[in-house]
Amino acid sequence: MDHNKLTNSSGAPYFEHQDSQTVGARGPVLLQDFILQENLAHFVRERIPERIVHAKGTGVYGKFTVTHDLSKYTKAKLFSKAGNTCKIFARFSTVAGERGSADTERDPRGFALKFYTEEGNWDLVGNNTPVFFIKDAKKFPDFIHSQKRVPKTNLRDKTMMWDFWSLNPESLHQVMILMSDRGTPYGFRHMHGFGSHTFSMINENNERTWVKFHFKTQQEIKNFTDEEAERMKGENPDFAQEDMVKAIERGDFPKWKMYIQTMTEEQAKDFRWNPFDVTKVWFQEEFPLMEVGEMELNEIPVNYFTHVEQAAFSPSNLINGISFSPDKMLQGRLFSYPDAQRYRIGVNAHQLPVNACPFGFNNYQRDGAMAFNEAGDAPNYFPNSFDRVKPDPDYKNFEYEITSMHVANFNRNEFDDDHYTQPGLFYTKALNENDRQHLIKNIVKHMQGISGPKREEIIGRQLCHFFRANIELGMKIAMGLQINIDANMMSHMKT
Repeated sequence: MDHNKLTNSSGAPYFEHQDSQTVGARGPVLLQDFILQENLAHFVRERIPERIVHAKGTGVYGKFTVTHDLSKYTKAKLFSKAGNTCKIFARFSTVAGERGSADTERDPRGFALKFYTEEGNWDLVGNNTPVFFIKDAKKFPDFIHSQKRVPKTNLRDKTMMWDFWSLNPESLHQVMILMSDRGTPYGFRHMHGFGSHTFSMINENNERTWVKFHFKTQQEIKNFTDEEAERMKGENPDFAQEDMVKAIERGDFPKWKMYIQTMTEEQAKDFRWNPFDVTKVWFQEEFPLMEVGEMELNEIPVNYFTHVEQAAFSPSNLINGISFSPDKMLQGRLFSYPDAQRYRIGVNAHQLPVNACPFGFNNYQRDGAMAFNEAGDAPNYFPNSFDRVKPDPDYKNFEYEITSMHVANFNRNEFDDDHYTQPGLFYTKALNENDRQHLIKNIVKHMQGISGPKREEIIGRQLCHFFRANIELGMKIAMGLQINIDANMMSHMKT
């Protein structure tokens, strides 16, 4: 076949691409012009549903190289020895904005990785922050609604953002990170990444270790100030996308070092906070970082829609030796993410090249919309007498006892509602004086956007959280908002 010939979708060559068939030179268009019908019908179906969150994003292929043997902790073959490699696909994104929004918005950044391993695809779907706003997935729809658009005006609204945050003090840690300069990273290459949740690793002896994943950028941390980010939104709303593309095109391949923190089951029982609470971190002084490997991104996909827009990530895509934890947010995501991808792309999204396991798969799922990687005349049921597919006992699920102490109500104590110690330490220990000044300025500017009859109530409630985290922080924000704090009010805010 001559591949230079113009054809329709069935491969038949045709000539008249720009002129419709008509009755005479100036007559009405004929319905029989099937090329016209095909092109228009396809055109109005070009878009699939936009992601509810993380709609604006950048996707890149690359390579992951293991630098340290982790067989002590996991039976995953990828981590069985230093030097092992696998192809990866990374997607970075803003959270709240639509596809047409600016990628320099003040927002957390998605940090989603797909590892194409010989034991199946492993998705590590995290953010550029080690914590999150809420710790229970049941709150997630309400949280996202508060960050999106008002139903009446279709405008984003700072009043409802701060209303939700002030009514959910567990959000304070993430809110402070968001309002610092870390909330406006200089593109995607200059930020760290985190699995955020607590996961688990299972070794050959069926021993479980709790883990957290960290990715440290090798390009140095670099952030926009609030003013710089605002200016860039107008100058180039695709700054982060362009920055990544140009870096790879000139051979400046961005890299991240991968680390893990580990916690034994006994340590988890004695940890001050619930170790599965995604609004909390594990202090690195107690649980030091261990280097695992290096990620290099080196290939821009040849077609954005095919590879990036149709990429389907889910934390339920796990491999042997890496598993979940009782983290309530993670447990909700194990269902919600694959459910969202089935709606957005279809039940056979896993057959698309960006999502497909390069080593193939054997199962008895058949048919459905867009099925193309079918198994010929192989049986579509199990067990059967015709194929040789057998479950491998080496891949049995990790078995553990569920008790009120260990899983259902793990580590419930007076510290579960401590939403202030770690945000206070973030302010005093993680930020320098310049960072603290920017944080306060950004918070004040953002909170000045709160309006309406509940303004004073919302501001007062949020100030209580800031005071409980750090008195200096609360006082400076109150001064910036021109709110007078007397001794009685401050005493009330601290309790």
